[in-house]
Amino acid sequence: MQAQDKKSISDIEKVYLHTDRSTYFVGEDLWYKAYNVRASNNLLFDNSNILYVELISPDSKIIARNKTKLEMGLGHGDFQLQDSLGVKPGVYQLRAYTNWNRNFGEDFVFKKNIEIIDVFESHDKTKTPQNISLETKTTKKGETTQNTFHIDFFPEGGSLLENVASVVGFKAVDINGNPIDIKGEIYDSDNELVTAFESVHDGMGKLQMLPTEAKKYYAKIKSSIGEEIKVELPNVLKQGYLLSFRTMKGRNIISISTNEAILVQNPNPLLTVVCKAKGISYLETAQTLTETTLSFELPKDKTPEGISQITLFDCNNKPQSERLIFIEKEQDLDIQLLTDKPSYQPNEKAIVSVSSKSKTGAAKSASFSLSVTDMNRQVEEKDFNSNICSYFLMESDIRGKVYHPGYYFDKTNPKRLEHLDNLLLTQGWRDFVWKTMSKVEETNPYKVEKGITISGRVKQLFADKPLVNNNITLALMSKKKHNIFNATTDSIGRFQFENLLFSGKTNMYLNTRDEKGKFRGEIVLDSIELAPIPVKLKKELIVLPETNEVAENVFKKFIAFGVKPENILKEVLVTATTKKKDDIVANYGNYGFADKSYIADEDTHLFINIYELIQQKIPGTISDGGSSVRFTRYEEGPIFIVDGRRIYPDEQSSWVDVINPSDVVKIDVITGAQATLFFGEEGEKGIIAIYTKPNTGNKPKKDPFQSIKQEIEGFYTARVFYSPDPEKPDVELDKKAAVRNTIYWNPYVHPDKTGNTSLNYYNTKVETKVKVALEGITATGIPVVKNTYYTIKHNQ
Repeated sequence: MQAQDKKSISDIEKVYLHTDRSTYFVGEDLWYKAYNVRASNNLLFDNSNILYVELISPDSKIIARNKTKLEMGLGHGDFQLQDSLGVKPGVYQLRAYTNWNRNFGEDFVFKKNIEIIDVFESHDKTKTPQNISLETKTTKKGETTQNTFHIDFFPEGGSLLENVASVVGFKAVDINGNPIDIKGEIYDSDNELVTAFESVHDGMGKLQMLPTEAKKYYAKIKSSIGEEIKVELPNVLKQGYLLSFRTMKGRNIISISTNEAILVQNPNPLLTVVCKAKGISYLETAQTLTETTLSFELPKDKTPEGISQITLFDCNNKPQSERLIFIEKEQDLDIQLLTDKPSYQPNEKAIVSVSSKSKTGAAKSASFSLSVTDMNRQVEEKDFNSNICSYFLMESDIRGKVYHPGYYFDKTNPKRLEHLDNLLLTQGWRDFVWKTMSKVEETNPYKVEKGITISGRVKQLFADKPLVNNNITLALMSKKKHNIFNATTDSIGRFQFENLLFSGKTNMYLNTRDEKGKFRGEIVLDSIELAPIPVKLKKELIVLPETNEVAENVFKKFIAFGVKPENILKEVLVTATTKKKDDIVANYGNYGFADKSYIADEDTHLFINIYELIQQKIPGTISDGGSSVRFTRYEEGPIFIVDGRRIYPDEQSSWVDVINPSDVVKIDVITGAQATLFFGEEGEKGIIAIYTKPNTGNKPKKDPFQSIKQEIEGFYTARVFYSPDPEKPDVELDKKAAVRNTIYWNPYVHPDKTGNTSLNYYNTKVETKVKVALEGITATGIPVVKNTYYTIKHNQ
């Protein structure tokens, strides 16, 4: 059983994106490097070759999606945060996953919040502060107000047990979920003081207590602003066994405890302790409890780095207690990140050296990405945001959002591991699929994608009989490449072109001929790309500061160097105005008079797919998970008409699913007598007629059924970061680059055989403080974060 678990679990992927920054301004570029590793050991994993990277707006719309090509677990790309994408100021989510990831749920989808600011708009707002204040309730005398904070208590191992000394973790947050400092006291049901406690970091801490029989316990807590609340502690159990963990003089000690009554009732119980990391057992030990407490050391050589789940089972294999622990290992690794100077002149060349070696000087193979950014007067050098270390070693293994995750991986902080233990006591194990891994079917519905697949079937025209041994020709044509492939339909009329590698917008031409070479049959194309994972953004109340110092500084910088709003936006969208929209719609026929009609407006491109567009724009319709749509009063879907052609249910994936919302001109809804007039009883569930733009819709209007012409999207072609070079000047680009906020970005920093590499670039014109951030992973799966700083200033 254990071997089977290991085999299944070892193939799970985990993705991390290193971005050049976390805060951007409208009109800028976002750059990212992708790291795809085996979840079980953090080794780069050459499994999936397609990574879907999505930019999600504050209103839960996917406004941009890149198919990023992964090679040996690495990939890179970018997004242009332009008006033409519909980018407005707000908090966006960056999301990344592979198709294979989707088999294992949301826990394996990488998510990162980024903030986008309009520097000119935000400057105007600073004149009239735009605080979103916390909700307050006015009350009459004698009434109580709503609590502005909340606290939870978490007994170590899961429960409080009578007459067994216990550690209890606690976590206090305000109504926005942000940590707050608190002090408190524990009382028993006789109102006797048991112990006092206070938070030590980010609203968290721990206390010790000895619960006694027939007593209940409660806490009185006071926040830093003086508000008081009363909270009941979990009930005390009479039966059970508890697990606890301590670090003493560098040794990791596990203890099992119970009380005298239980031991008398069940002497010498045989208990089993199972230690797992990322679902894989690394230690299983049976222990006989002869006294109320038993302790043993967790062997360091067997314990992997990161989070472990320790579970205590009784003789009936029933879990009794569970504890998360974090193990940090001393790595034989010395990563150096150095600049050739501590300070540079404006526009002066900087040289950054990276060294990846063991402590004895042997080269260590690794892949890094480097971001150099203008700090824009941010004074704090400590960056406690998420990074590749906090994500792979901690965040991706525990439930819920971690506040300032980078704090726990700042090795200059002697209290960080103690505070991380408090976090593990209060934020539960994500559980992933580890506990139910044995139930995951061998035939996972989502396949590993090595490339892009184009597939479908060929059937008789106006019938559903498959055509066998038909020849299929596929041509993929872009500006740079022309490729032609051939295949033959199988015994059920299916064909498949697997693992195709092509980039950018590409014209696809498919045709089918019978064995005699005659065009015959109808091609029914499968959906080339699955619909994205549904977006579930939690609505969070965000309190805006009175002034944003970074935005204010960027505004001053842009004005000082003559960068105006119109210069920030690089794209200009030109639209033809020769025909009115109503004239275009008039060119399409319809089935009777529509009960309801939608004529495309300016926001059709904001919708993920045609079904979401219909649901939002046609009243009385509901989307079934984003993969179909129906009228709310019927359980079955309607008849679809696309550009005058009836689409049968088995054709829906290749005709309706692939319609790009931005290609829609008009949608008509026909119900009642008119629908049954055209289609009899089949029309009772209604008709949805979709009309698309000429030559840009799902199918060309005059193409025969034996061929398909369609524009499809291949791998995203990542751009190269523009770094000015005085020897090769470009007046327009260099003017904008002179005040850029990301001074340099390089997604592929790979040390040579000696473990060294160096990079160089030219600084901006601005006097400022600069952050150099290196992230990456070694060939042995050790995540790495290194930061250094320098200044740009004129010599005095």
